[in-house]
Amino acid sequence: MAKSPRTQQVFTLLVEVGRKSGDGLPASATGAALMCYASGVDEAEAVRETVAILKQADMAPLDVTGYGTIEERRAEGHEIDAEEEALMTRALDENSVIVAQVTPFFDEPTSKGGRA
Repeated sequence: MAKSPRTQQVFTLLVEVGRKSGDGLPASATGAALMCYASGVDEAEAVRETVAILKQADMAPLDVTGYGTIEERRAEGHEIDAEEEALMTRALDENSVIVAQVTPFFDEPTSKGGRA
């Protein structure tokens, strides 16, 4: 009895990355958060593929938080605009990982004599 192929879905992932030579982040950044849309038959596969691609791009993934599929996000009350939905559709159509947003992290300046 042959197994039927599992359906690809798109998962929303937030990936925290550290610094690595050649990562393309601003010189003064300490890391970044990347909002990604990744296709996979399940969230674990989407995470594995995303981490592998980011490593190939000289990034240093530290942590991944999954937010589920578009259907799961809508069920939780997330608002998904047309641009975000288009990026998710593209990830599904291309069976790929789309990095939709990069937010670099910077150390906060410490002030002497500041409030606790």
